[in-house]
Amino acid sequence: MTAPHPAVPAAGGRPALTAQLVDWAAGLRPADLPDPVVHQAKRVLLDYVAATLVGSTSGPARILQRWVSETEGPGPATVVGTPLRATAASAALVNGTATHGLEVDDGYTPGSTHPGGPIGSAVLALAEARDAGPEELLLAMAVGLEVHCRIGGAGHPATWRRGFHNTAVNGVFGAAAAAGRLLGADRDVLGDAFGIAGSHAGGLFEFLHGGGEVKRLHPGKAARDGIVSAELAVRGLTGPATVLEGPNGYLHAFADDDYDADHLVGGLGAQWRMLGMYVKPYPCCRHLHGPIDAILAMAAEEPLDVDAVESVRVETFPAAARHGGKRIDDFIAAQMSIPYAVAVTMLHGVPALEHFDTEVRRDPRIARVVDLVEVEEAEDCVRDYPAMRPARVTVRAGGRERVLRIDQPYGEPGNPMSDDDLERKLHRLAGPVVGERRCADIAAAVWALDDPARLFALLGAPDGTR
Repeated sequence: MTAPHPAVPAAGGRPALTAQLVDWAAGLRPADLPDPVVHQAKRVLLDYVAATLVGSTSGPARILQRWVSETEGPGPATVVGTPLRATAASAALVNGTATHGLEVDDGYTPGSTHPGGPIGSAVLALAEARDAGPEELLLAMAVGLEVHCRIGGAGHPATWRRGFHNTAVNGVFGAAAAAGRLLGADRDVLGDAFGIAGSHAGGLFEFLHGGGEVKRLHPGKAARDGIVSAELAVRGLTGPATVLEGPNGYLHAFADDDYDADHLVGGLGAQWRMLGMYVKPYPCCRHLHGPIDAILAMAAEEPLDVDAVESVRVETFPAAARHGGKRIDDFIAAQMSIPYAVAVTMLHGVPALEHFDTEVRRDPRIARVVDLVEVEEAEDCVRDYPAMRPARVTVRAGGRERVLRIDQPYGEPGNPMSDDDLERKLHRLAGPVVGERRCADIAAAVWALDDPARLFALLGAPDGTR
C-alpha cells in the first residue's frame, strides 16, 4: 500500500480533489467537447442500447420489470425492451440491471469498472423524463462517463483488493454528475450531489462465491442512486464537500488511502479517460477475453485437436487470476470462469450467449478441458496491468506445447472495435429482441442524435406486448 496522502489544501471552500472534479463537471459546456469525445459518447450509447435490449430478456431484468409494474404507476421514462414506463430513477434501476444482465456491456480497464450501464441508464431515463435536447444528453453522457472513469481508475486496484465492485461503488458518482447536469444544478448543488452519492456507494465482489445475480443489479443501483442524489441536492439536501478525499471519505473507506490523485484530477478538460473504454466482443467477464483471443488465434494458425489436449496453463494478472474457478453451476458461473471460456472456445470457436447455457455446460468434452486448465499469476502480466490486459496461454497437446500471449484483447483502445463491428454487435444481440429494421433505425438515431425523442421511441417493446 502507498503511504496515506497528506491533507489536501482547501480550494474555493472545498478540498482540492473534490473541488477540481466538481468545478470541471459543473463548468463544462457542449462547445468544450472535442469531436473524439462526442463520437465516443455515441459509441458508448450504441453499445449500451445493444446490451440493454438483449439484457431486458434476462432473469434479473425480468424480476425488476415485475417489481416496477407491481409498485409504480406509469411514469415519464421507458423501461427498455418493454411497454412499461416508470419514474426516471426506477427506470434507470431496471435498465442498468438489464445492461449488465448478460455480461455484454462495456468497461474501463484502469478502473476495472463498467461505466456504460450506470451512466447510460441515468442519462437516458432522466433525459427522456425532462425532454432534454441532444446537446444536453451528450454533455451529460460525457460528464458522467469521465467522472466514473476518473474515480474508478484512481482507486483501483485497492478497491478491488478490499472486495468492492467498482461499477457500483464509483458508478454512483458518475451517474450523480450526469443527472446533476441534466437537472441544471449549479456548482454548489452539484457538489452536494457528489456528497450525497458517496453515502450510496456500495457493491461487493462476494457474488463470485454464489448468488451471482446480484452482480447484475450493480449498474442499475448506481444509476438510480445517482439520480436520487442529484434530485435531492437540487431540492436542498446537502452532502460533505470532502466526500472523495476526506478522512472518512470515499478514497479512505473504499481504497484505504491507496489512490492515484493524478488519475482523478490530472489533465481535466485536456485528457479524457473515457476514451480509454473498451467494448466487449464476447458475452462474458472481460478478464476471460485475453485467453479467448489466444485460443482463437492459435486455432486460426493451426487447428486445435481438442481431444488431444493434455494441459492448459493461463498466466495473467491478479484480478483475472481470481477467475480460475472450475465449479460451473450456472450461467453466471460460466461467464466468470477462465477454464470454461478456454474449453468452450476450443470446442465452439467464438463464444456466443448460447454457449453458456445448460446443455453446453453439461457437455463432457467441455468438462474434460475445464479440468485441464490452470490459472495463475505471472510476474510480467502483473507488471504490465492495467496498461495492458495480458494473458499468456500454453496449450500442451500430443506432446507438443504452443504458447501465445495476448496484450490487448479485441475491443480495447489499443485493439479497437470498429464502428461497423459495433453496429454488427447491436444487430447480433438486439436483432432477436426488436428486429433487424429497428436495430438499423436505432443505429441511425444514435449516430445522428439530433432528436432524442426518436431514440426513446425505439427503445420500448417492438409490439407493445412484452
